[in-house]
Amino acid sequence: MKQILIFVLFAGVLCWLMFSPIYKHVLIVRQAVLQQEVDYLLEIGASGTYGYISEEMQEQSRQRMSRFGMRAVAIDYELATTSGLAASNPSAPVLRGTGISLTMSYPYENLFEIDRLIGLTPPLPSERMRVFGMKMSEYVP
Repeated sequence: MKQILIFVLFAGVLCWLMFSPIYKHVLIVRQAVLQQEVDYLLEIGASGTYGYISEEMQEQSRQRMSRFGMRAVAIDYELATTSGLAASNPSAPVLRGTGISLTMSYPYENLFEIDRLIGLTPPLPSERMRVFGMKMSEYVP
């Protein structure tokens, strides 16, 4: 009985040691892709040509993210400006000198379930990874 218990515990730890780094790499890649997308959207949206990040730009972003294996409907975008104006309205672009901030979030999607094998509590299903960026608008009418 004691040997069976030792075998089960050893097998659980061995599985965790083998597969946990893979899930950590998936997390790191997802966060890096999200941060790259935030930087890209801010670079385009805060440029002198646009001054906003429209719903259409966000939809194009969702399509780019889906190519990396992310579910497009699960990506959330939160836009804000330092002046309190809307940053997603093409008819009222954010003027030069006003900051546009963008926060993108995506669920962890049970990436840490294997951590239960060694007694760690994974993030709740409602928790999300978040990336943030801010850029000053360069739009001049």
